[in-house]
Amino acid sequence: MSDFVRQLNDYRLTTAEILYHLPDHPALLQSYIWQEYDLAPRYPELRKFLDFWEKNLDGPLHSVKVANVPIIKPGETRFADAYLTLH
Repeated sequence: MSDFVRQLNDYRLTTAEILYHLPDHPALLQSYIWQEYDLAPRYPELRKFLDFWEKNLDGPLHSVKVANVPIIKPGETRFADAYLTLH
């Protein structure tokens, strides 16, 4: 499915900051940024990625922060703060 079609089906650009413990130094945390189109609030793509991480990678997860924004949305209307006339 193309990205445009996914956006029309309410997929949103989702960014996750994943903090994980380094395998050789468990007291240290490393950050990984993941970004993909996903469906909020269940995030099936992110869940698949995190399941893959837990099964196949050595660094145990510490925390995951998620943010998303709809790319296609209604236009925004703003009123002017001032009306100036210049002669």
